[in-house]
Amino acid sequence: MKKVLLLAALGLCLVAGIARSNESATEQLIVKLESLNQLQGRFEQTQFAADKDQPSALSSGHFKLLKPMYFLWDIDSPDNQLIVADGEHLWHHDRDLETVTRRSVAGHDQLSPLQVLAGDRAILSERFEVSRTGEGRFLLVPIKGSPGFRSLTLVFANGQISAMEVNDQLNQQLFIQLRDVDSDTALMPADFGFVHPEGADLFYHDQ
Repeated sequence: MKKVLLLAALGLCLVAGIARSNESATEQLIVKLESLNQLQGRFEQTQFAADKDQPSALSSGHFKLLKPMYFLWDIDSPDNQLIVADGEHLWHHDRDLETVTRRSVAGHDQLSPLQVLAGDRAILSERFEVSRTGEGRFLLVPIKGSPGFRSLTLVFANGQISAMEVNDQLNQQLFIQLRDVDSDTALMPADFGFVHPEGADLFYHDQ
């Protein structure tokens, strides 16, 4: 659950050469993210427990992102779980356990990596220290708020987001590889609608 919420509980590159200030890195990141309005594709994620070299979990599925408040993260292997932000609520559906959790998006201090990809200028400037750690790599360290992770690295290749590396509050590492990324096919808010499945238990965390 914690792993999924980290993801529910959810995307940059100039050639490195001369040292740049954190302000400059933030502006570079904002410029890259401002050109990103919609995104979809598949993902493969590998989780490592703290101080462990071998993966503790592997999973895969597909994702969608539409600025500014919509995203979908659908894990289809080995678990069967769905996370959807529909603009008003954040839904987590565990299909195996037949449970649904609902949280309010508005006023929620935590941010998922996909929400960071939405590229809000104020959030990136005020809540994160941004630095470049290599060609196409931006490291974000929270300095304000409670984003749900200790650090986030966004990795870009050929002008497109290709991976994310997350270090969570328990010092676990999550590596997310994005595949078949499509930023051209049109997405609409209706693509992020969630219908409560009949028979699934519903838990509210926004009341």
